[in-house]
Amino acid sequence: MDLFDNTAGNVGKMQYHLRVKPGDVADYVLLPGDPGRVLLIAEHIDEPTEVAYHREYRTVTGTYRGIPVSGTSTGIGCPSASIAVEELANVGVSHFIRVGSSAAFVPGIRKGDILINVASMREDGTTAALVDDGFPAVADHFLTHALIEAGQALSRERGFGLHIGINSSADAFYAENEDRVKNRMRQRIMNIEMESAAIFTIAHLRGLKAASVCAVSYNYTAPEEIDYEGVNEALYAGWHNAIDVALEGIRRYEAKKQGS
Repeated sequence: MDLFDNTAGNVGKMQYHLRVKPGDVADYVLLPGDPGRVLLIAEHIDEPTEVAYHREYRTVTGTYRGIPVSGTSTGIGCPSASIAVEELANVGVSHFIRVGSSAAFVPGIRKGDILINVASMREDGTTAALVDDGFPAVADHFLTHALIEAGQALSRERGFGLHIGINSSADAFYAENEDRVKNRMRQRIMNIEMESAAIFTIAHLRGLKAASVCAVSYNYTAPEEIDYEGVNEALYAGWHNAIDVALEGIRRYEAKKQGS
């Protein structure tokens, strides 16, 4: 064992944080931040079974149209998301899809719209410990393309907006100010969230596949008072649409893998 590989001794075993072991999770895992949204995923899959719930990490496993699928919450931010991806990889997961919430920087993007990110500007501290400063956090092309195809089909059917672009993945939720927002807009960054940089980077380092589909929770170009007491109906619908885009994307991706 490489003494400098912190994951080597954990492969194929019960995982310390997630409390999952090989066989508990599918090859495809949806990654929301909130443990409560794992229960939303359970509403969209067949025969869901909760296999673990420890700390911020809740995991369910079931099937979607015959394809084994799991959902695991990552908690908030890249540090906890990185633990989820590392430990899921240790038990055999090969494909990761972030399904979460995100704030937009582009005029006209509405709350509840769906965002698919092709890459992430790394503004987190976690990936800085793993790769060089100039390393790009990029989603897998083929898995992302399957999400785009699924999103296009569902947006025509349901009427939600679909947007594709680059995000910022940052650590400090309350650090946004006018200068930071304008700087991201100048760079044509579409949205900001807190986990995808770690998910994309670690999946790449381990030779695995990752992608992201999020629902819009806020738009910095049209400021509004945030309702901290409840969930906006448009955002709630967006979460369900994001889950369906992820699941239908998996079906399309798997069909292409099988040549059908």
